[in-house]
Amino acid sequence: MTKKIKVGLIFGGNSSEYEVSIVSGHNIYKAIDKDKFEVHPIWITNDGYFADEEESFKVLEDHNYKVKNPHKVNNISNLIELADLPEIDIFFPIVHGNLGEDGGLQGLFKILDKPFVGDDILSAAVTMDKEFTKILAQRVGVPVADWISIKRFEFDDKGNDKLDYNKVSETLGEDLFVKPSNQGSSVGVSHVTNAEEYKKALDEAFKYDDKVLVEKTVPGTEVETAVLGNDEPIVAGVGEITNAKGSFYTYENKYDNSSTSKLQIPANLPDKIVQTVRSNALKVYQVTECSGLARIDSMLTPDGKVVLTEVNALPGFTNISMYPKLFEEAGIPYTELITRLIEAGQDRYNHKKHLLHKHD
Repeated sequence: MTKKIKVGLIFGGNSSEYEVSIVSGHNIYKAIDKDKFEVHPIWITNDGYFADEEESFKVLEDHNYKVKNPHKVNNISNLIELADLPEIDIFFPIVHGNLGEDGGLQGLFKILDKPFVGDDILSAAVTMDKEFTKILAQRVGVPVADWISIKRFEFDDKGNDKLDYNKVSETLGEDLFVKPSNQGSSVGVSHVTNAEEYKKALDEAFKYDDKVLVEKTVPGTEVETAVLGNDEPIVAGVGEITNAKGSFYTYENKYDNSSTSKLQIPANLPDKIVQTVRSNALKVYQVTECSGLARIDSMLTPDGKVVLTEVNALPGFTNISMYPKLFEEAGIPYTELITRLIEAGQDRYNHKKHLLHKHD
């Protein structure tokens, strides 16, 4: 009998996407091929406590479960809770937002010298920062929305022209989006059309980051595609999102079961548009040095232009998430998708190990 691969499934964390991470972890645990993999859940609570395996299983079944002793300190000493785990063969992080997507956890895996699913440190950090993603996308000729960035020290200087809506609108127009540069899933994002909304939007966005982007609004509908693999990735088809309420794809519309958004998979679009969305996605995936997986989001304008909005290098795996649905449409069902993601993580690790040994 083949020995099962021990997978450390890490979920939770202290970001604003904590609940989504729990649901994603639950779905992955239920769907993973138990004949190939022995799964060991590792729950990081919202206040940064690493729970033991017994508690981790409980929260997968009851997303409102709380740790038995919530007063334990959230520092390195609580990692002793993981002492009873067997030796993990590969980590599968599904910690959305800060720490999980920005290179923090990836750095820990590197220190532990363990393979892991998803981006390496550099690509995790780059894709988490919306401004760096834009700069690199422009480098390979992929259109992005015009923008300016505002740092916190500029925000604190109330006389700064960057804070003046009239000045900004001269360059970017009156219809704008304000968003934290390092957050995912529409957290802290506001759509503004006047000076009062603009001021409130800056206050909100700076709750989440020290750098905020102000973007020209790109009209149209949101289109998304999914990418899987390392050096020779597979690009799925294209999905289209329509919103019954609200002006953009909000956090609630992405993850709430009562979402008013409708996902059209595959999108009912001309072949030329579909190929542009997929081609742009591959360019951005490669220039940001993604590996394993990513969801690439764009706006399709009324005149047929495809404009990149963001790269989500650790997309959701909830019941209404676009990433697994796109690959299911492409002929890769959920369980097989999880297997391929784990294999991609192992392949990257083995390749880098091989390179190191060549020079020993």
